[in-house]
Amino acid sequence: MREPNTPEIESLTRTQILTGIAVTALILLIVAKIWQSLGNVMLLSWQINPEALLLGIALALTICGASNLAYRFWHEYKTCADIYLNIVLKPLVWPDLIWLALLPGLSEELLFRGVMLPALGLNWLALILSGALFGVLHLSSGDQWPYAVWASLIGLLLAYSALATHNLVVPIVAHILTNLISSILWKRNQLNHP
Repeated sequence: MREPNTPEIESLTRTQILTGIAVTALILLIVAKIWQSLGNVMLLSWQINPEALLLGIALALTICGASNLAYRFWHEYKTCADIYLNIVLKPLVWPDLIWLALLPGLSEELLFRGVMLPALGLNWLALILSGALFGVLHLSSGDQWPYAVWASLIGLLLAYSALATHNLVVPIVAHILTNLISSILWKRNQLNHP
């Protein structure tokens, strides 16, 4: 029996989820490359160095901690997150979580922080638009607005990290690790509390 106010959503298979992740990542990469070419946009720089990696790790841990608090204390967010994560994570096996972390982490950061921020001016307006559009990408239905609001806040934080460091590696590392840590914790929790 399903909880009240929980929409009935058709289950997806592991193959459908992995295909969806791959296709979405490919579309985002194509959009980024087209925007970069047509808009003559210089991609935000990539500098792989210990400082960027440590900042990315610290940001990921901060986001995971904040997400945990939001999950515990914001009922609407918890409900939306559980619906979304049940759809996306439940059919996946443990090694699939690596793809769930890598593909969106790379493609979304390339588009939203790597191309969009420089194209919109590397300023506060660009930061706000990038964060808001990142949230919209995570809006699967109208009643999932708390999840999209949370994603927008995370998008703002990732955009700020890119603006502050002028290094795309920081939000990429943060995004990949956030996806990986969050999905591992959620799946582990589901195993312990079916």
